[in-house]
Amino acid sequence: MLNANGPESNLLIGGEIAANPWQLVDKESEVDTSTIATSDHVLLPLAQYLAHSEQLAGKKNIGVWLDSDESPEPLASLCQSIGLIAINFPVFSDGRGYSYARTLRDAYHYKGELRAIGDVLRDQLFFYQRCGFDSYLIRDDRDAESAADSLQDFSVCYQAGSDDVTPLIRRR
Repeated sequence: MLNANGPESNLLIGGEIAANPWQLVDKESEVDTSTIATSDHVLLPLAQYLAHSEQLAGKKNIGVWLDSDESPEPLASLCQSIGLIAINFPVFSDGRGYSYARTLRDAYHYKGELRAIGDVLRDQLFFYQRCGFDSYLIRDDRDAESAADSLQDFSVCYQAGSDDVTPLIRRR
């Protein structure tokens, strides 16, 4: 198991820097899910989560993370019982995670925490937020306080988003 940047990480939740108790399990590791204590917070790769989804249903301390090449479709009927879904952005130019977030929020009505992980940079946080993300694991080599400020970069958005489904032209 890997700790996704550790408890002293650059995690932003609601625009505030927060401790990160979540342990990220990499795709090559196999975890015996029956041994996860209720005090542990574990993010399983999608394949492992799906393999054990019946026994994990409703356990808010066990989340799932999707890689950029993994659609959220298998989570359509399961997502309401998952406390945290993380989407990996392996490089900043891979935008599939934005679509995955919109699908989870708008099509599947996911209400839990949606976290951006991986190559998460300040310049993209506002757009992550518009797509439905509410927490962000900022890269270790970046300043989390500066990143938090970027969530307020714009006061008005022209386009509809997960945060406001009415485009500006219809708000007049």
